[in-house]
Amino acid sequence: MSDPFCGRTPIGPTLDDSGDDDEATTPANKSELHHTLKNLSLKLDDLSTCNDLIAKHGAALQRSLTELDGLKIPSESGEKLKVVNERATLFRITSNAMINACRDFLELAEIHSRKWQRALQYEQEQRVHLEETIEQLAKQHNSLERAFRSAPGRPANPSKSFTEGSFLTPKGEDSEEDEDTEYFDAMEDSTSFITVITEAKEDRKAEGSTGTSSVDWSSADNVLDGASLVPKGSSKVKRRVRIPNKPNYSLNLWSIMKNCIGRELSRIPMPVNFNEPLSMLQRLTEDLEYHHLLDKAVHCTSSVEQMCLVAAFSVSSYSTTVHRIAKPFNPMLGETFELDRLDDMGLRSLCEQVSHHPPSAAHYVFSKHGWSLWQEITISSKFRGKYISIMPLGAIHLEFQASGNHYVWRKSTSTVHNIIVGKLWIDQSGDIEIVNHKTNDRCQLKFLPYSYFSKEAARKVTGVVSDSQGKAHYVLSGSWDEQMECSKVVHSSPSSPSSDGKQKTVYQTLSAKLLWKKYPLPENAENMYYFSELALTLNEHEEGVAPTDSRLRPDQRLMEKGRWDEANTEKQRLEEKQRLSRRRRLEACGPGSSCSSEEEKEADAYTPLWFEKRLDPLTGEMACVYKGGYWEAKEKQDWHMCPNIF
Repeated sequence: MSDPFCGRTPIGPTLDDSGDDDEATTPANKSELHHTLKNLSLKLDDLSTCNDLIAKHGAALQRSLTELDGLKIPSESGEKLKVVNERATLFRITSNAMINACRDFLELAEIHSRKWQRALQYEQEQRVHLEETIEQLAKQHNSLERAFRSAPGRPANPSKSFTEGSFLTPKGEDSEEDEDTEYFDAMEDSTSFITVITEAKEDRKAEGSTGTSSVDWSSADNVLDGASLVPKGSSKVKRRVRIPNKPNYSLNLWSIMKNCIGRELSRIPMPVNFNEPLSMLQRLTEDLEYHHLLDKAVHCTSSVEQMCLVAAFSVSSYSTTVHRIAKPFNPMLGETFELDRLDDMGLRSLCEQVSHHPPSAAHYVFSKHGWSLWQEITISSKFRGKYISIMPLGAIHLEFQASGNHYVWRKSTSTVHNIIVGKLWIDQSGDIEIVNHKTNDRCQLKFLPYSYFSKEAARKVTGVVSDSQGKAHYVLSGSWDEQMECSKVVHSSPSSPSSDGKQKTVYQTLSAKLLWKKYPLPENAENMYYFSELALTLNEHEEGVAPTDSRLRPDQRLMEKGRWDEANTEKQRLEEKQRLSRRRRLEACGPGSSCSSEEEKEADAYTPLWFEKRLDPLTGEMACVYKGGYWEAKEKQDWHMCPNIF
């Protein structure tokens, strides 16, 4: 997460599709409770009737025995009658005791039944009142936000996407700086800094006057020039450019989510109406859309220059999430997804769902251009009432074979807003540190959360690239949904302390260069779940893939075709099949297992097919890494080892 609910963290992440939580309060559960109370009341009525019958027939028996005792009968029969009479007396005493106990139970049950009925009625009324209050508060909050946005003095479009200079702080009229000098606030170890953009010739004068060596911008940046302008690869295979339009089904998300406040989203069953026809494994593969940045980075001779491209690649993975508010399908345990695109993208990618609770996916990518990437991402997500937080956990590794540069970073937090009322929108926030473990170069990236009360541009990202000595070489700026730029640092100095005592670092830089720019969305994207050109091809049917591949998942395929009712039915079948498989694994794990929790038992019982757990020497964490064999199995078309999950 994810997605995360997760850089294309789903909302959901990762909202899981399993529906394994048996404690969910649903309309069905309420109906069952009413049914139970009704049955209890009927049973109490039956017990009361039996109580009356026992008393009636017991009294009749006693009278009959008394009448027999009064008749003249032989002595031998009289002895037998006496024994029967004694037994009847014992029966009467026992029956009276049972009748009294039943009467006490009936009175107590009737009293508590009325209490339960009143308590249930009160809780139902309070729940309805709370739901109405929350919805009313959300509407009032939404109205206040709209009023604030339309207030005099506010920007006409506060949610405007990044454009050139939108992250720059405007100069005051009394500024004494040159007209070519611009400033922007960013971050450095969670504190602000100021960047001064200057001309290269002025920079050489400044550097000369301070006695430091000059910086040859043009030769040092030859790889970064035009980094974002690499054309998309051409493929001999004709890929599809559209999918069926999304049906216009209306369904209230709040009607489902209101029962789930504070709960782990991987336990909430969701209909396909809130999905997009891609799995989490396919969303994870979408991170590779701007792979050309890494292909370009292979040729960098400077490690800090290479870091700029790696940072741009890490940001680019979030570029389509601005429109992608639907959640991907949560993969079945053992589900896989391959992307065999050596011909046009120069890479092969494989994902496998290695854990179901918590949902976790392992991913490995090999590029013929000289780099490899691997990760295991676990999605942690929570519903907080008005928004959903999706936290993807796990490290991402990127290694360049020629140089040996090994980069590690983690994903940011995704938040989906306006769950109750208003238009859903997604934001990214948090700090990301990218570390080159060979050179110890670092990049500190900051995703600024959007605020109606902030003057910052929406979806803004800032960053600083530093070497192992902590010296800043590049300043990064842009937005995660549009583009990223880098500016070479030629001089840095501390600013004067502000009124609150904080001191900023002032970076003098050369003009910004474009690192990455988002591809435009395909025509009619708004009716195709806002899929990019790559996303449109991910669920396209391909021959020769493993039988566990996401392309073969029936409910996802039905949803893509617009047959949502059938997709929901098929989804329930798959979930029940997965639950049955899970129970069998846990039973096979045995009561003598050392596992202390259900999740540990499940992890102990399930072994991924193409990945294996190993200790990551750089992070100290256990993670699934590719152990090989998939592409060899594909070449032979030998899939006998694959589980039957669909």
